[in-house]
Amino acid sequence: MLTYDLALSFFGIAVLLALAPGPDNLFVLMQSAMWGRRSGLVVVLGLCTGLIGHTLAVAVGLAAIFAASETAFTVLKLAGAVYLLYLAWGALRAPSHTHESTSRAPRLATGTLFRRGIIMNLTNPKVSLFFLAFLPQFTSPARGSVALQTLSLGALFMLATLLVFGALAWFSGTLGERLQKSHTLQRLLNRFAGIVFVGLAIKLALSNR
Repeated sequence: MLTYDLALSFFGIAVLLALAPGPDNLFVLMQSAMWGRRSGLVVVLGLCTGLIGHTLAVAVGLAAIFAASETAFTVLKLAGAVYLLYLAWGALRAPSHTHESTSRAPRLATGTLFRRGIIMNLTNPKVSLFFLAFLPQFTSPARGSVALQTLSLGALFMLATLLVFGALAWFSGTLGERLQKSHTLQRLLNRFAGIVFVGLAIKLALSNR
């Protein structure tokens, strides 16, 4: 089992890593700004659920496949890039709405937003490779089951991500809901989100292991 000091130090590092700019941060910011803070929090829950998959992959050794197989890595990253382009197309074509009489922003269905978070996370092979390289550094056979330690570390990482990304979603969503009261600002927000998604797609497609 993990010691208290080890768990605390790992959690602190996980918070710093969650704060570091990256695709997931930008994804949360854009989705929250477009659809509101509640919707952004749903996306965050989806991203954290995706981390469960990466943690399990490391625990059972599946992540090693992506480290060893260029084909598996390429297929997964291209799938993620295509999905981001799909989101970009949707954002660029999204109609603008004003909400003069209410502070609520338009929202996609909860299930749609939740799936977006999961797919965004699971189709990024670099997350699996990161977990494969990062989590084992905090495990030791001397402390018992390595698989159980890995799952515990994954849970701590998810908690750190939930807290940091949740805060991002809340503040970005609050700003987005105010911007959506203007047709012009909402159109600009949608276009900006589309451009960000295209940029993320290109970055993912060109990424190396």
